[in-house]
Amino acid sequence: MSTIDTQSLLLQMRSLAAQAQAQAIEPVGAAPQGVEAGQKPDNFAQLLSHSIEAVNQQQGMAKTQREAFERGEAGVELSEVMLQAQKASLAFQAMTQVRNKLVEAYKEVTQMPI
Repeated sequence: MSTIDTQSLLLQMRSLAAQAQAQAIEPVGAAPQGVEAGQKPDNFAQLLSHSIEAVNQQQGMAKTQREAFERGEAGVELSEVMLQAQKASLAFQAMTQVRNKLVEAYKEVTQMPI
């Protein structure tokens, strides 16, 4: 089995969360439970929840722009729609990879002898 560097994984997740916060994202829904807008998460569960919400917001923005382009609204360019779709896709792929690493880490920990 491969060893998992939890510090590196945590740093990557914090980096993704910081990038998501730095972008000017219009909220699609309410902030995750226990995390107010602009507030840093206090624990891992809040960080994970906040990251998932940021990915959800990216996907919501991509859907909104795509639908606006399909309706032919003025000011919505195809390049912007495609760029937002790629951002949402990349964020989802990164979240999936983090989830896979967490599952691997959980399996490794549960298989450790006591």
